[in-house]
Amino acid sequence: MRKTVRDAARATGQLAPAAVLSFGSYLFVTVLLIAATGTVVVVGAALLPEAVLLIRRIAGAKRRMVTRWTGREIPEAYLPVTGTVRERFRTAVRDPGTFTDLRWMLAYYGYGCLPYLAVPLWPLGLLVDGVWCALMGREAVVLPLIGRLADLDAKWSTALLKPSPRARLAERVEELTQTRAGAVAAHGAELRRIERDLHDGTQARLVSLSMRIGLALRAYDRDPEAARRLLGDAQDQAQEALAELRHVVRGIHPPILTDRGLAGAVRALAASGGLAVTVTVDGLEGGDRERGGARAPAAVEAAAYFVVAESLTNAAKHSGAERAEVHLARVRKGLRLTVRDEGRGGADEAGGSGLLGMRRRVAALDGTLRMTSPAGGPTVIEVELPCVW
Repeated sequence: MRKTVRDAARATGQLAPAAVLSFGSYLFVTVLLIAATGTVVVVGAALLPEAVLLIRRIAGAKRRMVTRWTGREIPEAYLPVTGTVRERFRTAVRDPGTFTDLRWMLAYYGYGCLPYLAVPLWPLGLLVDGVWCALMGREAVVLPLIGRLADLDAKWSTALLKPSPRARLAERVEELTQTRAGAVAAHGAELRRIERDLHDGTQARLVSLSMRIGLALRAYDRDPEAARRLLGDAQDQAQEALAELRHVVRGIHPPILTDRGLAGAVRALAASGGLAVTVTVDGLEGGDRERGGARAPAAVEAAAYFVVAESLTNAAKHSGAERAEVHLARVRKGLRLTVRDEGRGGADEAGGSGLLGMRRRVAALDGTLRMTSPAGGPTVIEVELPCVW
């Protein structure tokens, strides 16, 4: 009997806010009708997007309630309502998620009375179940009906609030549009960096090299010793120009990735940094494409390498850490990497730490990047890059 009462109380705790939400939805439809009517006469064009955003919040509250009851999350798929009044209005009207929420809200008018049935069931259930237990020695079914009402409410809400395939497709298209914009921005920044490196470094050294060779040619007949010194300087300039070119090439695609693979390249990177870095690898050892070994695509390896390089550089410059850890793992859907340092934390994407560039590079490959960096540390960067092995 006690367990039945506890279960019924928990179900009532689920149905009570559902009843409040149901009552609020009745009132909200009035606002929605006013907005729709106003839209017809153009006055409500700015009000309708706000009404849609409010519907999203109400539907989101219901999703969270159902998740708490069932333990299963209901996904949501919405297009961002931003921009001018015209753009906001167009998005609000065309978003498939808007119609999903409206369908649920209108259906809630019909079955929204379910939560209120729990109110009369409590006194009746306590009386009937108590008498039944005293006479028959087992529980009746009145109080358990409250739990079944909560189950039914959650089942209907899940079916109605689940995004349609069209809504998921629209969200995916919007996500890919933003990803493409980020990839284009990252590509443009990379080209500008390469151009700057070539202009300020290699080109300047080649100009100096050309001048020294010209001076050596003019001095060759009248002062061979001076010409020899100038040629020696020119040779030094040529070596420095070659070093600059190697640096630029490494910035485009590190040759060490081709030679050693991702695991070997990251180990070499860790050994050359200013931190004591521990590298652990799971499932990537021995990957050699020429020998038929499993390796991630070159673009994925390059993105992972640059994330590790940028993360370790930030840790050495800003975190105050002495040690860091890098973990690379082959997973079923792609490549996962984690970089962790025990520094002071507080890393900020807006602080010029290079995190935005890393995020764009990862997003361009449809990957995800998560960073946690509380004050006092540690800073942990987790990246997942999808690929086929």
